[in-house]
Amino acid sequence: MRTGVRGRRPRHNPLRRRSDVVERWTAVLVAVLLVVGAPLLGAATARWSHDGAQEVAAEQRAERHRVRATVEGRTPDTLPSVQAGGQHSYRATVRWTGPDGTERTTSARVPAGTGNGDAVHVWLDSRGRSVPAPTDDSAVLQHSVTVGACTAIGTVLAVLLAHGAVRKVAMRRRLAEWDREWALIEPQWTHRRA
Repeated sequence: MRTGVRGRRPRHNPLRRRSDVVERWTAVLVAVLLVVGAPLLGAATARWSHDGAQEVAAEQRAERHRVRATVEGRTPDTLPSVQAGGQHSYRATVRWTGPDGTERTTSARVPAGTGNGDAVHVWLDSRGRSVPAPTDDSAVLQHSVTVGACTAIGTVLAVLLAHGAVRKVAMRRRLAEWDREWALIEPQWTHRRA
């Protein structure tokens, strides 16, 4: 006795409609896109994002430099603080010695709890303005993973939305075909005249 694997190859079935075939191949395409396409697209965008973020971080490292500065003046006790990197900070005036030996001052973010005369490290650009620290490798990696994951999730949602639209159209056509055929068959069964 021969037994065949069901679903392995299409068999002739008088009840199968064209919409059934379209729906079956759409399901296969959706499965391939979900299992292979979305992860590949996510990985490709993560790689592209990582390369771009590495370039930006390299530019930031080239144009910014870190100096040791001294906090000047009275530091506020109850100013609104900003949380950066898990630490609260506030703006204060700092003084440092430039490469040419001149004393300079600027307003920079210093960690909460820093007092007058304390030494802090601040990041400056080429004009001597206070800037945030350059992006580090962990931030670049986090950015890349986030972009890749969002792309993969967006791809999955788009594929599922498109699949739902195709199924809706296929169901509408299937019901229309059944209505047309029933209009032809029903009078023979009920002996009514069309």
